Amino acid sequence: MDDFLAMGGYATYVWSSYAIFVVGLLIDYLAPRWRNRRIISELHGRLARQKKKTETAT
Repeated sequence: MDDFLAMGGYATYVWSSYAIFVVGLLIDYLAPRWRNRRIISELHGRLARQKKKTETAT
């Protein structure tokens, strides 16, 4: 098992490549969700400001 994990002396390169790939996949998966949450919260804020503005105008 140690020979497999050592990858013939290339373990540092191989495992760091896997780690960078997984981090990239996680960012690719999470970034749209973070963006959607931010946009939805901005829209809620706009709606609240519009509602407040229309209530004070009437």
